[in-house]
Amino acid sequence: MLRTHNPKVTTVKLKSLILSILLLVLTLNLSVRIAAAENPTHASQRPNIVWILVDDMSCHFGYQGESLVKTPHVDQLAREGTVFNHAYATAPVCSTFRSALITGMYQTTIGAHHHRSGRGALKIHLPKEVQTVPELFRNAGYYTTNANPEGTRPGKEDYNFVYQKSDLYDGVDWTKRAKGQPFFAQYQLQGGKLRNVDRWYDEVKTGLETLIAAEEVTLPPYYPDHPVIREDWAAYLNSVAYTDKQVGRILDKLKKENVLDNTIVFFLTDHGISHARGKQFLYEEGLKIPFVVWGPRFIGSKSVREELIAHIDLAATSLALAGIEIPKTMQGRPLFGPEAKPRTYVVSARDRCDETVDHIRSIRKGNFKYIRNYLPQRPYLQPCKYKDGKPFMPVLRELYAAGKLNAAQSLHLAETRPEEELYDLTSDPWEIHNLADDPACQKQLSEFRGLLANWELETDDRGRFPESEAMYDSDMKPYLDKSRKRDPTTAAILEANIQQMKRWHAAGK
Repeated sequence: MLRTHNPKVTTVKLKSLILSILLLVLTLNLSVRIAAAENPTHASQRPNIVWILVDDMSCHFGYQGESLVKTPHVDQLAREGTVFNHAYATAPVCSTFRSALITGMYQTTIGAHHHRSGRGALKIHLPKEVQTVPELFRNAGYYTTNANPEGTRPGKEDYNFVYQKSDLYDGVDWTKRAKGQPFFAQYQLQGGKLRNVDRWYDEVKTGLETLIAAEEVTLPPYYPDHPVIREDWAAYLNSVAYTDKQVGRILDKLKKENVLDNTIVFFLTDHGISHARGKQFLYEEGLKIPFVVWGPRFIGSKSVREELIAHIDLAATSLALAGIEIPKTMQGRPLFGPEAKPRTYVVSARDRCDETVDHIRSIRKGNFKYIRNYLPQRPYLQPCKYKDGKPFMPVLRELYAAGKLNAAQSLHLAETRPEEELYDLTSDPWEIHNLADDPACQKQLSEFRGLLANWELETDDRGRFPESEAMYDSDMKPYLDKSRKRDPTTAAILEANIQQMKRWHAAGK
């Protein structure tokens, strides 16, 4: 007999099969969620990404050869991770560095190249195609945070463009994330600023077993041997040692929460020490920064790399290691994997810092550093309320006026500058002997001129054009208002500096 087809029976069997499949999927999903809850570290193969970013510190950690300081935690990261010995900031001051950092773009390309800009009525907006790194991580399912060293309060941002904090960060504590969710965490450490705030430096002094004394330090040859400068430098080195303790606490928390093995840690500073030739300027003291990447599970271990890198490479590298597509517009480059592409040179830029107008560019290529001063008729150390408030500045100016500085110590106090500077960092690591007029170096000088001109055009360097007076006045207004409320005396200094900038501009200087 032929068997007849019964549609009712077929429908029942089909429904039963679908129900079984649904139950199986739900069971598997529940099992995965239970496993994630019990062992969040291995719930995802995507690594957590942690940035430890330090203010105002040059290359003075133990692993870099500074014998006076003890930095066991940073040294361990360096010993077990990848050290980049030639990392450069694309800007030597906080807000411009951070604007570049958080976008992976040159600050000069996105119009964020003037320090503390876009803070007044006139705003700076990112190009439509540019997204910040935290936003890219959030879109990929990461929990994003930005915190102080203790992870208890929001960390420093200091971006020069319009943004909503809630679009970038989920909070300050990455332990608040969902079970199994990877996280992208930033920690902001005071670094070299610790020595400038009494209550912070009290914390340094009580937190260290031994303090470096002024008579122990060896100053760079371009600074005079003076008690005030020695004392300031010793306080700076003590701040380096205390910063290492803060790093240790961050690592301890990661370990305690059982996530360290699944985490990649980046350690770097935002630019060099706040000193006469450091922060705000394009010499090695201001630009060359520590840069360590730790994450043995993901990048291997015990590697020292000598190629040139820019700090904006942090953005692209972090995204690549997390398996997130790097935007085509991003100028940072990944440092690991098949997409890594070494740089033949790095470019850095200094523009207006607070009220002080300037325009300097530099290129490091091979063993040479080229610096172009676009405002050569101005002194290096123009009037600047922030910088003139440092303890070493009155000392330097007084000694220079009295003729008590040697040639190297007098360089940065000159009333005018050469249009070009060229230094052989192999024979002259302190950048004291300018080779720009040396007949034997004219071929190299010509090459650097071409590289810089091409870079300015290719990256659309906005600093090619002077900041409008309207934008300058817009940014100065909140700065002046705040200064007037705090201290009328320093506000008067600031007003005088602003007028000086305008007079020089009108005179074509």
